[in-house]
Amino acid sequence: MLFLRLGTTAFGGPAAHTAMMREEVVVRRRWLDDAAFMDLVSATNLIPGPNSTELAIHIGHQRRGFAGLVVAGLCFIVPAALITVLCAMVWQRSGEVPAVAPLLAGIKPVMLAIVVHALWGLAPKAVSTWRLRLLTALAVVVVVAGGHELLALCGAGLLAILSRPSAAPTASTSLSLTPWSWSPLLALAPPAVATVAAPTLTTLFATFAWIGSVLFGSGYVLLAFLRSELVERLGWLTEAQLLDAIAVGQITPGPVFTTATFVGWVLLGGAGAVVATAGIFLPAFVFVALSGPLVPRLRASPIASAFLDGVNAASLALMAVVSFELLRAAVVDVVGAVVFVVVVGLLRRTKVNPTWLILGGAVVAAVSAFAVAAP
Repeated sequence: MLFLRLGTTAFGGPAAHTAMMREEVVVRRRWLDDAAFMDLVSATNLIPGPNSTELAIHIGHQRRGFAGLVVAGLCFIVPAALITVLCAMVWQRSGEVPAVAPLLAGIKPVMLAIVVHALWGLAPKAVSTWRLRLLTALAVVVVVAGGHELLALCGAGLLAILSRPSAAPTASTSLSLTPWSWSPLLALAPPAVATVAAPTLTTLFATFAWIGSVLFGSGYVLLAFLRSELVERLGWLTEAQLLDAIAVGQITPGPVFTTATFVGWVLLGGAGAVVATAGIFLPAFVFVALSGPLVPRLRASPIASAFLDGVNAASLALMAVVSFELLRAAVVDVVGAVVFVVVVGLLRRTKVNPTWLILGGAVVAAVSAFAVAAP
């Protein structure tokens, strides 16, 4: 039920989803402690695919093994995909993406407050030494300067190994640390599809499975990938259609990768939506199933544990950078600032469920929009 609810209400992208999951599984339910949670966050950052979805799958695997892996992932994906299908149906009828901007204006400050609260709780544990604090600062500099997220993560991990108190490796503690060792499908080339060929269910699945197998980074990276494949190489979508698909992925709850659901619906209807969704998310289940057993082994090895500490510090840095970007986009008026401050205070002093805070933000936005529109 937890991930079913999150898949229905978790707006704001991976950073916000991560913060909500921490609130639920660390603070409220105590399924994991912060250290174990950050290890899973770092593991998702080192494999391709949708980070927040992979985090949900990892948590399910930790709780109930393979069955938990499947259930948690599906419960997080399916509600978002169904909402995306509804948006696609509205889009086909009206030619426009559903207008939900007023509600999002109230939800965004709430999501930002949840992220800030999560950072507040994670920072003392993830960066407990001056060495890790320095690595966090360096990762922030790399990302702000335009460096790839994977460079910041792996660079921090390697520096953590080199700067650890006992830096002499032994054969018994060696362990492959490269994310590519966890991602065998990275070596695959794009599916060979003629540029002029009309999409079929097979080619649609193959295309999105390849994208889900190699894509690191944020929703903006997803936009670049989809544009390269679907607009330029395959010619299946126009620029305008792609932008509408990305917009729907951003305004709906759950993983941004449900953009694939919208594209599938536009190209081949209901069957296309199912196939595209399955294609882009299936690699995430495979990668988590392969990498999940490695996380405890990482902590058992001094070298790998140091690497994971560095990646944890860089992961925190990525969340901090995203939070700053969200701050500029979410708090644009007095109402947004008040909502942000109130929600941070409630999270610090109470155990209120974040879902209620999200609904409250939507109500505030609706009332504010009504008051402005009223004569």
